[in-house]
Amino acid sequence: MPYTLEFDRFRLELGSCACIMGILNATPDSFSDGGMYNTLETALTQGRNLAKAGAHILDIGGESSRPFAEPVSEQEELDRVIPVIEILSSQIDIPISIDTVKSAVARAALDAGATMINDISSFEKDPAMASLVAEKKVPCILMHMKGTPENMQIDPDYDDLMDEITLYLDKRAQFARSKGIAKKNIILDPGIGFGKTVEHNLVLLNHLHRITDLGYPVLMGPSRKSFIQAILSKKEGAPIGPDNIKTEYGTLAAVAASVFKGAHIVRVHDVEKIISFTRIIDVIRNA
Repeated sequence: MPYTLEFDRFRLELGSCACIMGILNATPDSFSDGGMYNTLETALTQGRNLAKAGAHILDIGGESSRPFAEPVSEQEELDRVIPVIEILSSQIDIPISIDTVKSAVARAALDAGATMINDISSFEKDPAMASLVAEKKVPCILMHMKGTPENMQIDPDYDDLMDEITLYLDKRAQFARSKGIAKKNIILDPGIGFGKTVEHNLVLLNHLHRITDLGYPVLMGPSRKSFIQAILSKKEGAPIGPDNIKTEYGTLAAVAASVFKGAHIVRVHDVEKIISFTRIIDVIRNA
């Protein structure tokens, strides 16, 4: 199903072509690229590179959500992301998303030039986030996560995986709308890798239509996730890390599955590879 996302000065058509969200982690401890872009100079360079490579959206975060990550203070997060957003918003011609669960950080990011909010807690961590999104009339991403980054991968268990994820996202979307957020500004993310085992992630990919049937654009973020590493490590009989080229190949497979199963947006690290890859996928699925 096609959708249109409208930002401050941008407009993105979703549906016929995969929308690529580039990841910029301004953190020292993210699972794949932690520490690579946690200075202003390196973050700005990477942001420009992702935009040049063809990203449709740039997602900037200053707090890691990897398994067992510990929260950072509001001020630390502000210090990490606001200077980057202020400069990049004047240098690149794509919308910038702020990846945060704190409404104060989101507000400052919007004031600095961001035009979208990515909240992995679906407004549960900070209820003021919903009011902010309604006030600013910006697109928002609501994600499913079982637990918190500190504990989400400690034996996650579901009675019915797809029922639970679908019901949760539907309820959070309804909550957002009850707070005055327009339906057209809501994007759902089933949270691949967030409180889910390898098997859970595979089932989620295979049954993604359950989420797209809710009637909102869907984002998937399989890039370099541990389930890909686990599958490949088992097949190879040796550890495969997040930065191994084989993990990148596995990411391509997961992106293909996501797009063929109906995802409108894919959130990835290596935009250049994914752009070329999804262009072929788009041509095939639209033939």
